[in-house]
Amino acid sequence: MNIFARHISQALNISEQRVANTLALLDEGCTIPFISRYRKERTGNLDEVQITAISELNDRLAELSKRKDTILKTIDEQGKLTPELKARIEATWDSTELEDIYLPFKPKRRTRAQIAREQGLEPLATILMMQREQNPRRAAERFVKGDIKDAESAIKGAQDIIAEMVSEDQRSRQQLRNIFTRTAYIVSKVIKTKKAEEGAQKYSDYFDFEEPLRRCSSHRLLAMRRGESEGFLRVSICVEDEDCRERLHRIFVRGYGECSRLVEEACDDSLKRLLLPSIETEFANSSKEKADDEAIKVFTENLRQLLLSAPLGQKRVMGIDPGFRTGCKIVCLDAQGNLLYHTVLPLSTNIGGDTLAKLLTKYKIEAIAIGNGTASRETESYVRSVVSNSPLLVGEAQGVRLFVVSEDGASIYSASKVAREEFPDEDVTVRGAVSIGRRLMDPLAELVKIDPKSIGVGQYQHDVDQTKLKRSLDLTVESCVNKVGVDLNTASQNLLTYVSGLGATLGKNIVEYRKEHGAFTSRAELKKVPRLGPSAFQQCAGFLRVSNGRNPLDNSAVHPESYPIVERMAKDLGVSVKELLGNAELLKKIDAKHYPTAPDDGWTAAEILKELEKPGRDPREQIEVFEFDPNVKTPDDLIPGMVLPGIVTNITNFGAFVDIGVHQDGLVHISQLADRYVKDPNEVVHLHQHVKVRVLEVDRLRKRISLSMK
Repeated sequence: MNIFARHISQALNISEQRVANTLALLDEGCTIPFISRYRKERTGNLDEVQITAISELNDRLAELSKRKDTILKTIDEQGKLTPELKARIEATWDSTELEDIYLPFKPKRRTRAQIAREQGLEPLATILMMQREQNPRRAAERFVKGDIKDAESAIKGAQDIIAEMVSEDQRSRQQLRNIFTRTAYIVSKVIKTKKAEEGAQKYSDYFDFEEPLRRCSSHRLLAMRRGESEGFLRVSICVEDEDCRERLHRIFVRGYGECSRLVEEACDDSLKRLLLPSIETEFANSSKEKADDEAIKVFTENLRQLLLSAPLGQKRVMGIDPGFRTGCKIVCLDAQGNLLYHTVLPLSTNIGGDTLAKLLTKYKIEAIAIGNGTASRETESYVRSVVSNSPLLVGEAQGVRLFVVSEDGASIYSASKVAREEFPDEDVTVRGAVSIGRRLMDPLAELVKIDPKSIGVGQYQHDVDQTKLKRSLDLTVESCVNKVGVDLNTASQNLLTYVSGLGATLGKNIVEYRKEHGAFTSRAELKKVPRLGPSAFQQCAGFLRVSNGRNPLDNSAVHPESYPIVERMAKDLGVSVKELLGNAELLKKIDAKHYPTAPDDGWTAAEILKELEKPGRDPREQIEVFEFDPNVKTPDDLIPGMVLPGIVTNITNFGAFVDIGVHQDGLVHISQLADRYVKDPNEVVHLHQHVKVRVLEVDRLRKRISLSMK
């Protein structure tokens, strides 16, 4: 059993056997989506969140184990590794405790204490610490030699050694941590010479700010730290020094003699010069890490909701990138998202309207996607009038639907290597309009081409730990892609990259194989793709769909390794597999317990039955048409008390931002999301949700719109 299983089991409250089985699967190279969906019998039905937590904690313990090995080696090389010390290091799995144990042995720059030791003053420090010597100055005179000119210098050097000993003592560090945990407060002050600068004004809330650290929310802490990094704020974490002094004196000072007074002075020096800066840095780092984790959680949840936005599906779409000065960039796409035609139209003239109507008719457009950037409202209004009134519209174009689509990240995509490879002969404006149109058809397939940080649904995403953020976002994209499933014959290389077990190289190989040999007719054909071996096939096959293939199960989430189970089910009922698919009446006759995939287990069989009932089902919602209030187009049109339709564009831990069609999102503070208390905005709203909001306040100077959903 994995050596970390017991620790993970206790930390996550999951049985040790389930943890050990999960770690074994991860060691075998299985991906999290594969384990959560196809190895339920091994994990006891753990979900992706639990498996991810196990994986991350296992990685942290592995790093801690390496750190322990390094520490043991370093102390051993110093000749100071006793059996007791080795046992303490090997027994701890707390990183803070481990570093505290190591601190006295940690190689450091030449400190005042180190200099004093080199001068032979450590025995004097020991004498003072024992606090039994009646005349410490007379004792100090024995150490006057070399660079030590007098007893005062000797005592000062000994106090430097004591100060360092106090700062490296586990008890003193833990006492200060307890005080910081309970009473620390974060203080932010504006740097006076920078106060008048324009960039400083966005941090005006933090020019003179103080709050208990334990209550400081993620977004406030990250805002202060950003202001600090930009040179506008000075941020510190403070506690009451007197409480800290008393705690140290209680540990190290015994009695009231001269030695005790000298030790007390050393403790005070240690507190001010060594301990407080060290513990403040520790809490600054830990609070930042906590804020990072909260911000990353917000970002990943928003990204998940965005990637799982309702798709229009395979429809013929017109994508419009609005523009005032240069006109609107218009593209016509077929049902597979291929570019058929593009042009630029000034949609403010009759000629533009007539041309638009002719394009809608010629390419049999079923839906129009309009980007939500500059001139979006004007473009939408004009296009809507053409659709409603133009006599040139015939056929399918007469029932065309309009959708406003988020442009966030479209410009990033249009200038990317991916876009250049897709459309080498088109400029960035055409690529951007194509991206807008495709986002309507399938948001997931299009958004995977863009760096998630550029999509615009995060909170201080550039201020958090970038390695941790990337890992979390990549896992989120992978989870969403595999949750929905991927059409093997239409998926782009970018989409295939996120399929369980594939990656960039195999994704590229699949696309090249498809170009050379034509559409896949079965999942089994994947085995012919160069470098796609048995392990990769096992991991990816269940998430790839082949419509109209030789085996109907290839268009479902049933894994090929479970095909024999389905065939047995069909045979037992006297029907074909094709007749079994989607037939609720027949499926009700099947008892999952009769088809176990492991002893005393029916997890996988139960999942198979759910999939057979609705094979290849898309977990995403159905798309809905939305319209802004036609009478409100700019912030100047807003009046407190107005009730308006809006779309949720971003969710943070302090509320939700809502687009009400005035080119500036309004904020529904968490206190205004519902009549009841709300701890997490995701309890009430989700990304791209259509909501009704009431205008509370419009601050034109600070460009802020306050809204309410109460």
